Parts: sequence; structure tokens; C-alpha cells
Amino acid sequence: MHELKRVLVVGAGTMGSQIALQTALGGKYEVALVDAVPAQLERASAQNRRLLDRSVEKGRISEASAAGAFARVTPTTDLPAAAAAADLVIEAVVEDFEVKKGVFQALGKHAGKDSILASNSSTIAISRLADFTGRPEVCCNMHFFHPVMVMQLCEVVRGPKTSDTTVQTAMEFVRSIDRTPVLLQKEIWGFIVNRILFAASEEASRLLEGGYASAEDIDIAVQKGLNWPMGPFHLLDFSGLDILYGAMLDRQRQGEGDGPPEILKKLVEAGHLGRKTGRGFFEYP
Repeated sequence: MHELKRVLVVGAGTMGSQIALQTALGGKYEVALVDAVPAQLERASAQNRRLLDRSVEKGRISEASAAGAFARVTPTTDLPAAAAAADLVIEAVVEDFEVKKGVFQALGKHAGKDSILASNSSTIAISRLADFTGRPEVCCNMHFFHPVMVMQLCEVVRGPKTSDTTVQTAMEFVRSIDRTPVLLQKEIWGFIVNRILFAASEEASRLLEGGYASAEDIDIAVQKGLNWPMGPFHLLDFSGLDILYGAMLDRQRQGEGDGPPEILKKLVEAGHLGRKTGRGFFEYP
């Protein structure tokens, strides 16, 4: 397996910043966090500082551990230099194929030839991106879950050209940062969790659109009957309705299923995206 010392996370949004922070917390890796927008890097640093302060307040980590983790994450706008120095790159930009394609093309030019190149995409299989690097054998999906600091799971997905060494190293890396990897031996749209979540979400939407029950009662039924900590509509509001909407449009374009339910389409087009906008299936004052 490759020896990993330096990790690069591309994209300083909520997912990317937390992947970088979780990687730094173990103390084993130096981490670069790249974003083209300096203000986004500032927001990511402020968010990570708040997360660390909260963990210290709750007694989860010491002040020294928090300070060390924060110091190990280096924000930068220089993707070529950061990629050249990295042993592992995790792309965590927006869930848009063209944007991710651009990142992987850049990584093909600037990353070391033995560097592992992973995508945090929740739905875009690595085979759609890997050939843009010129070295698909070092590419895989490494799908973490929001919020990364809480959710233990990471789906590692082998592409048709991914090498055994890449898979083994990716799995071991996830374990080394105190997260739990599961391996998909071959690609499938949506991987494991999203396929199951989308199936539940679509059925819940059909029940709501058909007037069979309210969103609140459907969520209560799932929570109490299936022992889910959160019902499907509250979960969608938490994740962001635009995320599911975009993913389902991509699924439809790939010929893997239907487009988004009409009720989801109307909410997204109205700008009601869930908790982050104050309204989705429910209202959040």
C-alpha cells in the first residue's frame, strides 16, 4: 500500500472543510484545503474553529488536540502546488459533473503519478471522472457523509480500472481517521446508502402527493415503525432538497431511474431547500 503523509482536500464547503478537519484530528497527516475563493477558505476555517471549540467544551478532545488539528490544516488557493505535494487527494466540490471534471483534469496535470485521487461524490461514479486524469488505476470514490464529524460511514467505490492497491490504501486511510469504510466492489449509481434513501424518499413523496398522509405523519410512522432517528422529509430538509433534486436529475440523465417527484421539483424551484433556507417540507423559524 502507498504510505500516506500529506492529504489534499479540494473544495472548502461544509463537506470538504470537515473532511479536512477529521483527517487532521488523528495527528497522522498534514492536510491542505484548497478552494478558488479566499473568502470560502476563511469561512471554512471559522467553521472548523467553532467545531473544535464545541468539542473541547463537551470534553471530547483536549485544547491541545484541538489546536494541533487546526494547525495541521493549511488553507490555500494554489491547487497545482498542493496537488504536487499530496499523497492522497479527496475532491469535495459541488455535486456538478462539469466542475468535478475540471478538478480531475487539473489533478491529472499536477498530482504525483502515484497519488491516489478520490471523489467524495454521492452519486457520480469514479469511472466518469477517472479517465480525465490519464491514470484511472489510482482513482476511486471515497464518499463521506454529512456531518463528517458525526457520521462514521465512508463508502469506498472501486471503478472498473481501480487497482487493488488503491482500494486497500483508501480503506486503510478511512480507518486511520476513525471512520468506518464499506467497499463497493463495482460501481452502481447512488452507491448503497443513497439508493436506499432515495427509494424511501420517493415512496414517501408518492404517499404525500397522493394525499394518503401528511409529511409529519409519514415521518412519525417511519421514526416509530422503522426506528429511524429522523423521518424521510426531515432528513431531506436537513441534507438540502437541492442535493436530492440534482442527484435525481443526474440519475435520470444516466438512464438509471425517474426524475424528481413533482412535489420536490416545486419546492426547489420556489427556493425552499430545507433548513438552510428556513423552509422545505417543514418550516424552520
